[in-house]
Amino acid sequence: MAAKIIDGKAIANKVHADSRRAVEELKTRGITPGLAVVLVGDDPASRAYVRSKDKMCRELGLHSVKHELPAATTQQELIALVEKLNADPAIHGILVQSPPPAHIDERAVIEAIDPRKDVDGFHPVNVAKLALGDRDGFVPCTPLGCQKLLVESAVETAGAHIVVLGRSMIVGKPLALLLMQKGRGGDATVTVAHSRTRNIAEVTRSADILIAAIGRAEFVQAEHVREGAVVIDVGINRVDDPILDRGYRLTGDVDFANVAAKCAAITPVPGGVGPMTIAMLIANTIKACRQLHGLESETAWD
Repeated sequence: MAAKIIDGKAIANKVHADSRRAVEELKTRGITPGLAVVLVGDDPASRAYVRSKDKMCRELGLHSVKHELPAATTQQELIALVEKLNADPAIHGILVQSPPPAHIDERAVIEAIDPRKDVDGFHPVNVAKLALGDRDGFVPCTPLGCQKLLVESAVETAGAHIVVLGRSMIVGKPLALLLMQKGRGGDATVTVAHSRTRNIAEVTRSADILIAAIGRAEFVQAEHVREGAVVIDVGINRVDDPILDRGYRLTGDVDFANVAAKCAAITPVPGGVGPMTIAMLIANTIKACRQLHGLESETAWD
């Protein structure tokens, strides 16, 4: 079986095109959506990710603000900045890059963000709205991106058995809630599996759609996947590779070479879920902008 490769870059570009049109329409009303990203410390991966977000925002016409703070920034200083951004009418979305340095209480920082500007979707108010099916809230960007990949690839979720491999608050739990919602891209029967799941290969083989977000390089092997399944690989891991000049390669949570032969469709790493995360962050920021200005807003998970 030749698996269809789900092209996250192409689908993200489609989302960006919709976002560009939405930004242009808002600007005719004298409104520019604004996103503030806060980075504490010098983590190279986080710094590169923040640069990518800032670059894409500017390309699409959003007002983009970066706050790059030293690793020694205190909890009080960080929360004071968040409160300042909460009060700034030019800022509609706030994202504090994760993970922060060890001395920062990340949960307290998330709870300090105005839920109406929490475009990362991690504030307890937005988590509750997702659980309740309230579409005014914000869904975390990676789960939302996974759903968008399925919808745009014409993968039917209604009535499907989806196994989500991973139970984090960043991906696994919100994604399970999202896929159970009524409507397009939902109505699925969802099983959440994790490192403590017994007979895990038996569980994952029962999936029509398997979503791997366990954070272990190439954990999912051919034995974990049934013939004809759809596989979405959320993972991105650095694996040492002395053959390459940079000394490492990027791989997902799925052993792509062996699993793809059994799949109807599969996402690559890189180029699958990754581009969707930034695309949905920008879509969430535009949604926040519309809501804060009292305008009707389409939701990305209708």
